[in-house]
Amino acid sequence: MGPDSIVFILELISSAALMFLAVYFIICLSDLECDYLNASACCRRLNLWVRPELVGHAATSLLLLYGFHIVIFLLNVPVALWHFYCYVNIPKGNMGRYDPTEIHNKTVLKNFQKEAFVKLACYLIFFFIYLYSMIYALVKGE
Repeated sequence: MGPDSIVFILELISSAALMFLAVYFIICLSDLECDYLNASACCRRLNLWVRPELVGHAATSLLLLYGFHIVIFLLNVPVALWHFYCYVNIPKGNMGRYDPTEIHNKTVLKNFQKEAFVKLACYLIFFFIYLYSMIYALVKGE
């Protein structure tokens, strides 16, 4: 098992974790939409995972750069930049990326849900790219 195999196994694990996190975001936001969860609790739960998601995706991207997989790294860059952009542009008065006073607005809630679904789709695509690359690296036998 060569270094490429190890890189893609780690990528596969981190991609699966990010997928589960995206599903968690979707579940929390849909619970808020259906009033099963209040806005304060939902935003507290989601804000808890914003930084780990950013760090996880950045670590995934850096691991690809470490393994010299430039094309796959370039596919990951837009999502990583989006995470960074959202994290840096949190307004001063808000309690985090998700704020209970703003999330009650239907357009804001729908935009957060769309973002969560797009991230889930990206992570799913990345998962299968990493799976194919891992199998290819294992069969190739470096």
